[in-house]
Amino acid sequence: MITSEKIYTGLCTLFCVFILLGNLTYQKFVVLSVPLLPVLELSVGAILYPLTFLLTDLIAEFYGKERANFCVRFAVVINVITVLIITGMDLLPATSWSKIDDATFHKVFGFYGVAFMGSMIACYTSQSIDISLYLWLRKLTKGKYLWLRNSSCSAICLFVDTLTVIGIMSLFGLLPTKQLWSIVGNSYSWKFLSMLLSTPLFCYCVKAFSYKKQHS
Repeated sequence: MITSEKIYTGLCTLFCVFILLGNLTYQKFVVLSVPLLPVLELSVGAILYPLTFLLTDLIAEFYGKERANFCVRFAVVINVITVLIITGMDLLPATSWSKIDDATFHKVFGFYGVAFMGSMIACYTSQSIDISLYLWLRKLTKGKYLWLRNSSCSAICLFVDTLTVIGIMSLFGLLPTKQLWSIVGNSYSWKFLSMLLSTPLFCYCVKAFSYKKQHS
């Protein structure tokens, strides 16, 4: 396997891992104290999620729209397989000596299907918009202003993603409706800050991959 294909495979794998982790851990909400921001209450599944947009932007930058969209679709398939497996596990009765009984397992994973639906709709929609918008801006700016393309696209699409997934989860009663905008605000504040902090990493990765591609 050539170097460029190894990099593409690695980026797709990381993307799938981050999406899957977010779906598996969404029910735990934590308090984060971040400098310059009020105290944030958000799902632990949202902590690493902004990095998914960095990954798809990198794929779009070097491999184009088709392969970036394939990565998103592949992640959806992996999540579908996972939710089917977990649903089957949830139906199996626990032994009397199991440290995790049926009720506890169901409490943690029983609503995974609803969360999965919201997450996948939000992920597929926002990532598809991000990829198209990123490449449009890349063409418009003639390949310049790398940091602007990444940050502006991610900022818009992270909001679309956050509002969509939290809205669906609130609709199904997984999150309190009265706290919808508060949860959206907290989650998006963290994602926006993470996006800003990860922009230098994105620019570095682009330069590193470009150098590697030229000398491979």
